[in-house]
Formats: sequence, C-alpha cells, structure tokens
Amino acid sequence: MQNILIALAIGISAGIIDVVPMIIQKLDRTANISAFVHWVVLGLIIPFVHWDIDPWLKGLIIGELVSLPVMIIVFAQDKKSVIPMSIMSAVLGVAVAVAGAHFIG
Repeated sequence: MQNILIALAIGISAGIIDVVPMIIQKLDRTANISAFVHWVVLGLIIPFVHWDIDPWLKGLIIGELVSLPVMIIVFAQDKKSVIPMSIMSAVLGVAVAVAGAHFIG
C-alpha cells in the first residue's frame, strides 16, 4: 500500500508540473484536467512496469507511447502543440520512472 501511495504522489507531482504551464497559457480547463489525470495514472503505472532496461529509458518509452493518442487528437487542432507535448512527455516520463525506481525500487 505504501508503494501505491508513493506512486500516487509521484504522479500528482508530474501532473502539477505538466499543468502549471498550461494554466499560465490559459488553456481549456478540460485539457488541464485531462493532462493532470494522465500523469496521475502514469505515476501509478510506470514504476510498476518491470522491463529489463534502465528506468529512464522505460519512462521515456512509456511516456511517449501513452501520449501518442492525445497528440494525434491535438495535431488535428494545433500542429505546433505536438512538439512541446512530446518534450514534456519525454521529460516527465523519465522523471516518473527515475523517481519510481528510487523511492519504490
């Protein structure tokens, strides 16, 4: 149970980091909530995936793969947003995996 709470805290932290720039840019409230929930869920998933690769690479791969459907939808509306979304997915995916490896094991 403690590991789940730690993973939840990691996901909430990643969600806040992702949403703050979106709030500053005054993006749609639904987009903010969606991004926050996205990272809370990934915080609960990434640390518990056991692949025989370095945590940073695991986080990078999962962060990008899981973000692809959202990026496809956003691409139809705003092509320029895909690059920052991809960068943020990579950075936060790596951060979640590394934090998960450090605090959960």
